[in-house]
Order: sequence, then C-alpha cells, then structure tokens
Amino acid sequence: MLVAKQVADLLTILRVFLAGVFVWLGFAQGEAALPLAGWLLIASWTSDSLDGPLARRSSVRYRTWVGDHDLEIDMLVAAGLLIYMAAAGIVNPRVAALYMLIWILYFIRVGIPRSQGMLSQAPIYGWFIWTTLRQAPATGWWLVGWILVMLVITWPKFPNEVIPGFLTGMREAMVRDERGEGGR
Repeated sequence: MLVAKQVADLLTILRVFLAGVFVWLGFAQGEAALPLAGWLLIASWTSDSLDGPLARRSSVRYRTWVGDHDLEIDMLVAAGLLIYMAAAGIVNPRVAALYMLIWILYFIRVGIPRSQGMLSQAPIYGWFIWTTLRQAPATGWWLVGWILVMLVITWPKFPNEVIPGFLTGMREAMVRDERGEGGR
C-alpha cells in the first residue's frame, strides 16, 4: 500500500518525465506542439502543487531524496520547457543556451538557494505564457486561469509566506554577493 509520501514522490518524479517530454516535443513536433506543451505544463504545475501537501499529510515521517530535490526537479522542468522553446524556434537557441549557462555557473558558485531557483524559472514560464497567449490563445488563457485559481486556493500562503520568503532569499543572496561569500 502506498503512503501519501510515496504518492508525493511519484508526482515529483512525473515532472522529471515531463521535462523530457518537453525536450522531445521541441525536436519532434516543434511549434505545432505549443498547445500540448501548455497542457503538459498545467499537469506539471498541478503535480507540483499537490506533492508538498500530500507529503506533509503523510502519517509516515521521513525525508526522501526526491522530496529534498523538489526545487531542482522544478528547475529541470523549466529547463526542459526552455529547450522545447529553443528547438521549436520560439526562443533563439543561443539565447536559451546563454541563459542556462549563466544560471548553471551561478548555481555552481553559490549552490541553489530557493529564491534564486524560483527566479531562474520565472522568465521561462513568462515567455512561454506570453507566446502561448499569442499563438495558442485558448491554451494560454488556461495557463493564466490555472495560476489565478491557485492564487485564490493558496491565497493566505502566497502573500504571507511565498513572497516574503522569496524577497528574504534575494536580499540574503545580494548581501552574500556583496561580501564575496559566493561559495558553498
């Protein structure tokens, strides 16, 4: 019998698979797969929104490698989406490669603070949503609608925890960089 923690890990592992599907779609179907990529992104975001609450509700209290690397898996999904957009001709491949290289070098230097991990994903999702709204508007509006519904569902947490946590992490990173404390 699966416990909630195992189901949460399976949902997280599903996102690893989805990251690979994004890459495959970019090379196999290109821009024609934009609506499908949008729906897969909604599936990924839904998985991400469910895995944490499920893991916390588990009657079994232990940490898992998958749970400890949730952020890195989220970043992998964003990277897969960026590769999709580059392979599909939505984003210049050189720009995509440079963007990924800059973040990889940054993360090698300082590790992966949560706020910077989140920040690295935001432009990718923003560009994808913008593109989808312009080229596959029905899917684009579903993406926007999903975000709005999740904001409503998680409302007190977003302004009271997520935004302050992100801003605190960004402030700490800037102070660390000013002091030259970039290494792990």
